[in-house]
Amino acid sequence: MEKIQYSRQKMDFTTDLRKSVNEYFKKKNIEPYGNYKLYVKTIFMTLLYFAPFILMISGLVTSVPLVLAGWVIMGFGMSGLGMVTMHDANHGSFSKNKRVNRIFGNSMYLLGGFPPNWRFQHNTLHHGFTNIEGHDEDIAPPGVLRLSPHRPLKKMHRYQHIYAWLLYCLMTFSWIIAKDFKRLKKYKNMGAKISKRSYDKMLIEIAISKVAYYLVFLILPLITIPVAWYWIVAGFVLMHFTSGLILSSIFQTAHVVPSSEFPVPDGDGELENNWAVHQLYTTADYSPNSIVFSWLIGGLNYQVEHHLFPNISHIHYKDISAIVKSKAKEYNLPYHVNKSFAEALRQHIKMLKLLGEDQSATELSFSGSENNK
Repeated sequence: MEKIQYSRQKMDFTTDLRKSVNEYFKKKNIEPYGNYKLYVKTIFMTLLYFAPFILMISGLVTSVPLVLAGWVIMGFGMSGLGMVTMHDANHGSFSKNKRVNRIFGNSMYLLGGFPPNWRFQHNTLHHGFTNIEGHDEDIAPPGVLRLSPHRPLKKMHRYQHIYAWLLYCLMTFSWIIAKDFKRLKKYKNMGAKISKRSYDKMLIEIAISKVAYYLVFLILPLITIPVAWYWIVAGFVLMHFTSGLILSSIFQTAHVVPSSEFPVPDGDGELENNWAVHQLYTTADYSPNSIVFSWLIGGLNYQVEHHLFPNISHIHYKDISAIVKSKAKEYNLPYHVNKSFAEALRQHIKMLKLLGEDQSATELSFSGSENNK
């Protein structure tokens, strides 16, 4: 992996912004971690995930339509638990207590994933090198999708704005099948230290966790739910389709949109901006006025704030967004935001179309200024 170095320019913005956010918490006399609001969300999402499951395996729900509906609801709960609880915990912002963060961060196992892989891929690569080709794995899916203007263009990409949504449905399927094994091997070859445990121990842990996941969420339902086996399999697939589509849509609409840039380091591996300013150019908020929607998706509509302050719990993002927006304006820096999730989806579709065309990276990188505010 090519070594990347951020510029030291515009550090006055970074210093001023962090000072202002710290002053906000001091003035309010509150901690930047989660509180009872986050705990209530965690309980809600856990029930949304497990209540239908318990009703089905206990035999209280027996009709095929209700069983399928139960799996779909589990898909919503699965994605909600990931966005609300697992995400904050693995960023260390769920609680001030590191042990509590580790415990709730391990809820990733309930979603079929492997926490150490996720933390390195998301916290280190995605947050550390947002929208940078060769580093951010979020913009480097298999070749059937082109999410960066610096990746090879294929004829099929002309239609990716249509078929991408089906592939997004497969996101969590990749976790429970082969992705974690492939990532662990890749990170080992990179020389990345993603855990204190050895590679062999982590490999065994992944294998055991996958077997346990299938035993609980597929084999147990096949044994206990009194409907034909193929309806159980169909429901399991529906759950993952629902969760995968929700999670992919929430995250991709924050980075793969026309307002986002995909910076390229110079010959010495240095980027034009410092890390904080880089986040402003590569990230977009959406739906800032929808309280319910923001509650359900763990505040991830405030992606700019999350990328600037990943160690602050999402329950504070709405309040600090005014500070971020004000400071960006003061320093003549962009603050990208789409007024609604529907608009964010429209912008993502527009970007998928642009990336499917034979257009230069420079043209793509600086299009979509209509979203700057």
